[in-house]
Amino acid sequence: MDESSDKVVETVIVGNYVEMETEAGKPTNIKSKVSKLFWHGGSAYDAWFSCASNQVAQVLLTLPYSFSQLGMMSGVVFQLFYGFMGSWTAYIISILYVEYRTRKEREKVDFRNHVIQWFEVLDGLLGKHWRNVGLAFNCTFLLFGSVIQLIACASNIYYINDNLDKRTWTYIFGACCATTVFIPSFHNYRIWSFLGLLMTTYTAWYLTIASLLHGQVEGVEHSGPTKMVLYFTGATNILYTFGGHAVTVEIMHAMWKPQKFKAIYLLATLYVLTLTLPSAAAVYWAFGDLLLNHSNAFSLLPRSPFRDMAVIFMLIHQFITFGFACTPLYFVWEKAIGMHECKSLCKRAAARLPVVVPIWFLAIVFPFFGPINSTVGSLLVSFTVYIIPALAHIFTFKSAAARENAVEQPPKYFGRWVGTYVINIFVVVWVLIVGFGFGGWASMVNFIHQIDTFGLFTKCYQCASQLPPHLANATTPLPPPTPNATRLPPPRLHTP
Repeated sequence: MDESSDKVVETVIVGNYVEMETEAGKPTNIKSKVSKLFWHGGSAYDAWFSCASNQVAQVLLTLPYSFSQLGMMSGVVFQLFYGFMGSWTAYIISILYVEYRTRKEREKVDFRNHVIQWFEVLDGLLGKHWRNVGLAFNCTFLLFGSVIQLIACASNIYYINDNLDKRTWTYIFGACCATTVFIPSFHNYRIWSFLGLLMTTYTAWYLTIASLLHGQVEGVEHSGPTKMVLYFTGATNILYTFGGHAVTVEIMHAMWKPQKFKAIYLLATLYVLTLTLPSAAAVYWAFGDLLLNHSNAFSLLPRSPFRDMAVIFMLIHQFITFGFACTPLYFVWEKAIGMHECKSLCKRAAARLPVVVPIWFLAIVFPFFGPINSTVGSLLVSFTVYIIPALAHIFTFKSAAARENAVEQPPKYFGRWVGTYVINIFVVVWVLIVGFGFGGWASMVNFIHQIDTFGLFTKCYQCASQLPPHLANATTPLPPPTPNATRLPPPRLHTP
């Protein structure tokens, strides 16, 4: 009885830095009050805003494209299914983080000047081989996650200003996003994550209402799903949508009381579903198969002040999400060169700049907005945030002694340890076969098709002036237009 009581006490106090909480909780002057309000966050609410803001991002604009590949019913089902599966693996990651941190704090390790990351959790619980695999997948995913944000920035701004091609816009936004090197950690995203979620909420409801008011284009067709390649490409884009918890450990570490995180990702997912389901369904209802060659939902909606506002909001939000994806990479780089515990913000910012260069370069090489999401989802997200966490939990608690001494015992409604193991095994098998297997095959076929169609370093991906004659082939069929087929005004095009 005494041992179990001690265990409960340890669970309650893990990661609760009293000195830091006291300092943050009692601002003494105007500067510290402003810092606490806008800059220095660590509450459960901050974590919720960070998870919700990071999860939806630019993928909101590609979900109608996924619906055109999947069909309406499959699109809705996959969103719900992967939403809850992502919430489960985020919960598993949080359990492993608390387990690792508690063990280290029992050894008197102090983390106040050190940000714990996922690969360190794997190293502490399972050894260096798990660490190396986790580090490789996590860094590669976050690298391409940052690339996707730059591609999305260029794709979106083009619908406001097409005097420059998308590749030139990528150069410009690469320089703008490089300023995220000055944001020290996830403690400092309080105001950004709050604003980001407000902007995403506006954009989602703009897409929904604008599509409903626009109505269906004449002769609209909803033929999806028609091909396995398109079907599994769309499914892996949704897998990517709800795989934003690659930064879960960093967000938890930014909390004053990380043990409160357990249900936060689920609550964030439920809110995100209220944005993604109506917007994707409404845009697909209005435009149908036209979306197969328009992976950005903005491209089909007529220009208006409301659309321009949505584009601007998404640009700001993509800057924020770039920071979310890139900050863990900054931490890894800082640790590699011995700058992680440096007190000087300017020195750390200068040391971080080399991380931005490969992201910038890859965004220019592969500007395939939409298809790149599916490819990253199948090849990287599937392992980073689904398979590896589920397997890590199984192996961490495979022995009876580990289960008995676990800091967090699985709750009754999950079926205790047996139920948890069954769910984890299901996640591994499903994602390995459907997400990585079929999804990887379909995504790579589609991605290679984009390279064959547009080429690497293309100046203006999916701009009408850049479309080659063979665009409408078997992989991404575009229905032939009929007279007066749509009420959309002809887009203003830039001819390079």
